[in-house]
Amino acid sequence: MGEWVEVGDRVFARRYEHLDQTLGLVVGRQRCLVIDTGGDEVQGEEFATAIRGFTSLPWTMVITHAHFDHYFGTARFRPCQVWSHERCRAAMAANADHDRAVWAASFAEEGERELADRLTNAELVLPDEVVSHQTELDLGGRVVRLLYPGPAHTHGDLMVHVPDARVVFAGDLVESGAPPSIGPDADPAGWPTALDKILALRPGIVVPGHGYPEDTAFVERQRDELHQFFAVFHAVKTRRMSVEQALRYSPYTTCEARLVLERVSRS
Repeated sequence: MGEWVEVGDRVFARRYEHLDQTLGLVVGRQRCLVIDTGGDEVQGEEFATAIRGFTSLPWTMVITHAHFDHYFGTARFRPCQVWSHERCRAAMAANADHDRAVWAASFAEEGERELADRLTNAELVLPDEVVSHQTELDLGGRVVRLLYPGPAHTHGDLMVHVPDARVVFAGDLVESGAPPSIGPDADPAGWPTALDKILALRPGIVVPGHGYPEDTAFVERQRDELHQFFAVFHAVKTRRMSVEQALRYSPYTTCEARLVLERVSRS
C-alpha cells in the first residue's frame, strides 16, 4: 500500500515501501496528470484507486523513463493519453520483455513469487504521445511542463515541472535514500548537467523517483557527487586509473558503483 505526501497545492507524491518508490499526481480544474504508474497492474490498480479518492477528473499519464517499475501499471488507467520522451517509448518497445524477464527471475530468486507473477502477467502499454524536447499540458487553470534534460539516468528521461507550485518531479534523475542507479543505459557525463537544468527551474521541492521529496540543496549535493563519479568513471575509461583506485575516490562505493566501473574498464 502507498502513502500520500502533499508537496504543493493539489500536488502529491505517493510513497511505496517496495523499491522505496515515489509516484506523482498533479490536479488541475479540468484534468489531472499521473506521473508514472508503478511496476505491475496490482500497484497500478492501488494507485488508480487512491487517486480516485482525491478526484474524479479525467487523467493523463506521463512515464518519466523506460525502467519497468515506472510503467507496467499503466493498463489499469486506460483509456487515457500516455506521454513519454520519444527515446523512452523506443526503449520500452525494444527492452520491456527482456527487462520483465530479468526482474521477474530476480524476484523469484529472492522468494518474492507474487511480485514475479505480477510482473510476468502485466500488460505493456506503450505511450501514444511523445516529447522531443519539451511540451506543455493544460490541466485547466494550471500548466505543467514536460522537459527533456538530455541523456542522464537514461537516454529518454523526462522531468515534470509544475511552475505554480514550484515542484519538479524528477523521476530517477534524483534518488533519495540510496545512491543514484547508474545502469548500462545511463550517461554519467550528461547526468550532472540534467540536474543543473532542474536547479535552473528554481523549484522549492524536487520529487525523486525513489525516496522522499527533497529540497534543492539535496539536488546540488547529488549533482556534485555525480560530477565526482564521472571524473573517476572517465579515468577508468581512459585507463588512467584501475577500478580499485577509482573506488577510493568515488563518492559511491556500493557494489553497483563497482559494477559500473568494471563495465567501463572492459569497454
